[in-house]
Amino acid sequence: MWRLLVIYSLCVVFQGANASVEDYYCGESNCYDLLEITREATKQDVKRAFRAVASKTHPDKFQDPEEKKLAEERFRLLSTAYDILRDDEAREDYDYMLDHPEEFYRNVYRAWRRRMAPHVDVRIVLAVTISLISLVQYYNGWVKYDEAIKYFSSVPKYRLQAIELAKQEGLITGEKRKQKGKSKEEIKENEEKAIRYVIEQKMDIRGVYAKPTYKDILWVQLAFLPYWSVQYMAWYLRWVWKFNIMKHPYGVEEKNYIIRKNMGMSHGQYESLEDEVKEDYLRLELWVKDKYVAWKSERDEEMRLRKAESGRYKSYRRWLKANGPGRIYFDDS
Repeated sequence: MWRLLVIYSLCVVFQGANASVEDYYCGESNCYDLLEITREATKQDVKRAFRAVASKTHPDKFQDPEEKKLAEERFRLLSTAYDILRDDEAREDYDYMLDHPEEFYRNVYRAWRRRMAPHVDVRIVLAVTISLISLVQYYNGWVKYDEAIKYFSSVPKYRLQAIELAKQEGLITGEKRKQKGKSKEEIKENEEKAIRYVIEQKMDIRGVYAKPTYKDILWVQLAFLPYWSVQYMAWYLRWVWKFNIMKHPYGVEEKNYIIRKNMGMSHGQYESLEDEVKEDYLRLELWVKDKYVAWKSERDEEMRLRKAESGRYKSYRRWLKANGPGRIYFDDS
């Protein structure tokens, strides 16, 4: 069904292009012949020729209705010929059609694209698009950061730590005399603000939920792309020289990088892991490929056994076996 809809949509879009490629130009007439010029004519020649020919056949010069109607049609063709031949891109497409009349569909496409495409500078379109993406990126970053703050504020472990730190800094006080005259709502609101402030200042939020910076904006990324590309090439050549050729031992940073690549994690995902977890990975020497493969096999086997022992997973397997895909039931209730 969807194939038929696609075909119908294409027919509707290109229905004007199915008639004849000449419909996009000067009809059955030659644009150059209408203006009485040759293909070597310049833009100034085209302008002068249009003024000269149009002044002779302008519809206002005719009083008879039939003659006036014919003059209007001819003047429309002259205007079309002038618009085509004074525009470099349109003239190039028209000349190509004259030289390659056998390429019907290509000529239709070039003419349709020129007429239907928006006459806007591509640079402006790109600039607006990049700006919109940058705004969405920045807004999305702040939304995720706000979600992380709210999450830490709601988890008892982090909330109690934040309250304790807020009391130490004097942001929250339990003395009733200092809270005299305030309603319970105001006290609660001040407490939430203090907790949020402490979490923002003290909590190390990393990964995709970290506080957005200017480096997360697409405009900045594009501006710094040449610099970062050179920086990456220098880093890569240093890596090859130091570790592949000179066979130097890996440092902690390099080991973490290899572990992250082995696990297929992004920089943000790996940075969001707890320090204890990364230290455990280093202790297990997961930067060594064979040790990582063995460790992953063990983890996969543990996960499989855990699922096998899970009551919920067993119920799911029973349901899949009895009522899973491939079975059709008729319910006449």
